[in-house]
Amino acid sequence: MEQNNFPITNWSEDDKPREKLMLKGKSVLSDAELIAILIGSGSRNESAVGLSKRILGSVDNNLNALGKLTIQQLMNFKGIGEAKAISIIAAMELGRRRRAEDAVELKKISSSKMIFELMQPIIGELPHEEFWVLYLNNSNKVLSKSQQGKGGITGTIVDVRLVFKAALELGATGLILCHNHPSGTLIPSDADKQITKKIKEAGRNLDINVLDHIIITENGYYSFNDDGIF
Repeated sequence: MEQNNFPITNWSEDDKPREKLMLKGKSVLSDAELIAILIGSGSRNESAVGLSKRILGSVDNNLNALGKLTIQQLMNFKGIGEAKAISIIAAMELGRRRRAEDAVELKKISSSKMIFELMQPIIGELPHEEFWVLYLNNSNKVLSKSQQGKGGITGTIVDVRLVFKAALELGATGLILCHNHPSGTLIPSDADKQITKKIKEAGRNLDINVLDHIIITENGYYSFNDDGIF
């Protein structure tokens, strides 16, 4: 049974891996700090980071070797009960499975037709309008696609600030705007042109390129870029 826990909230400011991860990102944390997040607390005389360092030291700081330890072997360390041992083993197994899987190949956008083929199954046959944004890296590969607005049959409202908040969080360097026309028309409305201009201008100030705006229907599409508007 685990007793006399020393929770993370009571650690010194320099010894809080959760806060460190939130403020500085996951890559700056040591292996011991990451394991400390898994176990949450150490004992009366040892912080979770100290306990994690001791566990890692027992396997020469080798994560592959750590992943081979059994529940009982982990429970031999003071401060590690069954629940914490299982958390460590589960995390090691997830890491093993991740390495075993093929890396996801990001889709590179090279034409407006590719955008249509990507988005038509999502919004092409909806009875209402939805506004989506594809977020791209500097190789025009899709980092993410996100719905940024949902409206009625004839229009939708888009918050430009949220569009670029997501772009900055993803580290995107390019955007492609997409929305559907339930009416089936492929002619951009004045509102379509205005929101495109507004987002392009905002992107220019942030060095994020708006590469195209695609209107999608069930059977076809219209590209601002192909039509020379960009």
